[in-house]
Amino acid sequence: MGLKVTVPRLKILDLFQKLAQTNEPGKRHLSAEEVYKLLLNENSDIGLATVYRVLTQFETAGILVRHHFDEGRATYELQEGRHHDHIVCMRCGKVEEFVDPAIEKAQREVAERFGYEMTDHSLVLYGVCEDCRNAEARRKMQD
Repeated sequence: MGLKVTVPRLKILDLFQKLAQTNEPGKRHLSAEEVYKLLLNENSDIGLATVYRVLTQFETAGILVRHHFDEGRATYELQEGRHHDHIVCMRCGKVEEFVDPAIEKAQREVAERFGYEMTDHSLVLYGVCEDCRNAEARRKMQD
């Protein structure tokens, strides 16, 4: 990718690769601040400015994909070459990935109806996750 191998780059790449291997919902998309905190937990001495710089370099090189799901904060995920869409909780910020063949088909049909040959797309659904709804229901019951 044209990037020199450095300790910060290796540690940040390793972090994203480990997260990509987990099936835990909402744990594959991280902000720069979250990356920095995880590195601190590993006793890494990589500064926040370095994290931002490496994330930008990885995005430019096509290693990471940047998303802006909510205002004021970008999140990053490993570019794995497989298409998926996202659903985002507007309360806790959890991001989950999904693939739905019916949605994919509908998007192609819409593009064709408007005379487009679809080359790419991005779909993000926003809502309130079950955990947040349950927590809110418990709070209401306690009040």
